[in-house]
Amino acid sequence: MKNYFKQTFALTEKGAEDMVRATIWTAIRNIGMMVLSALLFWYLKDTILPVLDSKPPVYKVPVYIGFSFVMIILMIIGYYFQYNAAYLSAYEESANKRISLAETLRRLPLSFFGKKDLSDLTTTIMTDTATLETAFSHFIPELFGSAISTCIVGISLLFFDWKMGLAVFWVVPFSFFLCIVTKKLQDSFNLKTKGVQLSYLDKIQECIENIKDIKSNSREEKHLEEMNKKLNSYEKLSIRGELVTGIFVTSAQMILKVGIATTMLVGVFLLLNNQIDILTFFIFLMIATRIFDPLSGALINLAAVYNSLLSVDRMKELENTEIQSGKDAIQNQGYDIVFSNVEFAYNKDEQVLDGVSFTAKQGSITALVGPSGGGKSTAIKLAARFWDVNRGKITLGGEDISTIEPEALLEKISIVFQDVTLFNNTVRENIRIGKKGATDLEVEQAAKDAKCHDFILALPQGYDTMIGENGCTLSGGERQRISIARALLKDAPIILLDEATSSLDIKNETAVQEAISRLTKNKTVIVIAHRMRTIAGADKIVLLKDGKVSQMGRHSELIQQKGDYAHMVKLQAESINWKLT
Repeated sequence: MKNYFKQTFALTEKGAEDMVRATIWTAIRNIGMMVLSALLFWYLKDTILPVLDSKPPVYKVPVYIGFSFVMIILMIIGYYFQYNAAYLSAYEESANKRISLAETLRRLPLSFFGKKDLSDLTTTIMTDTATLETAFSHFIPELFGSAISTCIVGISLLFFDWKMGLAVFWVVPFSFFLCIVTKKLQDSFNLKTKGVQLSYLDKIQECIENIKDIKSNSREEKHLEEMNKKLNSYEKLSIRGELVTGIFVTSAQMILKVGIATTMLVGVFLLLNNQIDILTFFIFLMIATRIFDPLSGALINLAAVYNSLLSVDRMKELENTEIQSGKDAIQNQGYDIVFSNVEFAYNKDEQVLDGVSFTAKQGSITALVGPSGGGKSTAIKLAARFWDVNRGKITLGGEDISTIEPEALLEKISIVFQDVTLFNNTVRENIRIGKKGATDLEVEQAAKDAKCHDFILALPQGYDTMIGENGCTLSGGERQRISIARALLKDAPIILLDEATSSLDIKNETAVQEAISRLTKNKTVIVIAHRMRTIAGADKIVLLKDGKVSQMGRHSELIQQKGDYAHMVKLQAESINWKLT
């Protein structure tokens, strides 16, 4: 049973064990209710039947009271252990599942995130795990516990009187069969509802993320109209899905109620033919009214379990996605980065890099230039193994980076992207991300090197100022300088800069470039820049055009070749004199 729970509901080893315990205690609790009915039967048999037969009754009241008291105590104990095994363990399992999913996300290649919406992943980690938590604590133990206790009680009653037992329990398999055979139809409606739900959640997130553009273009009404359509569609599908599930569950519950009628009819027939006594008839009738209540709940739980399995499948899909892995120990000889006939495409029909080959040597600066869409940013991301190449090879010190654990590789790399990501924390902690355990002096020195020390001191609480989500209280240039400070603090042997100074004014750009230049000694530096003057002193310039290496060499060499590079330099020189007329 443990392996079944583990595989079916994507539980951990401990979660599956707790589920088994919760199921067993639920079954014991249900059986305890039936045992009390049995005690009542034996008590009446000892007191009422002798009187009907003109015999003296056997009074064993203290005995029955004692047994009843023991059973009540056992049931209380059962409730206690069942609560711990189901509810408390469900919360723990839910927390562990969220951590497990987050850990899986951390190790997935970025190509995965290009296929999944952020709202979809958020729903998987938050909503789907909450659904599993509810199923763990409410539905699954009750369903399987009721099934086990019903089988045990049913077999016992069949041995006691098989005719009356059949009269009570013949409806059970028919009721559950009706819900089981309609599972595909219920899943179909639930899947459609889930799809529309993800659609409107994605729309809500899109509106929040792009609220500036929406307002500036006066598109509020249009977006609200689209959102209302998605919400209305979700509402209609939800009602339709609930109706379908309700029809089948209610029909199955009605079949169960037929069991009470057959118990009465068969019991009266057997009683009139002196095949059972009045007490047996009474007890079976009482059991029929008692046992169908948990079974009716089990039918509802079965439908809920079907719905939760859709969430489980989504979590399984995420957990079973192939992760990037490799060896933790890097055995590189130096830090030269070599691209050898690298081919890469985000989608099959959209080739981004096509046979790209170049070497970024340690102790030198390699600049990637070219028109937009040429593959510059993609090349840097491949060097950091954010994606894996489709063909060819990228090596670090002679070692294929596809064989290196991504985290081990990234420990050797400092990256500054054009799109800066900051966290809703203090300035100090945002810089300290670059080096775990860095002292305040180290943080401040990195800030000075990145030319952001002065503006940080001007903030209300200086380095302890909270900067809001993604640094929303800072300007674009300030955010970028903090990102550069973070990279400088890390002081890794490889530095990747993607338009790192694009948001800086000329004065700060020059100062930051001087700081970066001082820190690039004996390091491998790959830089992307559109301002040709910023990379004129690079040791090697690689011009990427349409995913291929168009030209490669020093600034002076490429100018003499009078190719694409010289043309780009000429255009930028002409643009300096451009002005509004």
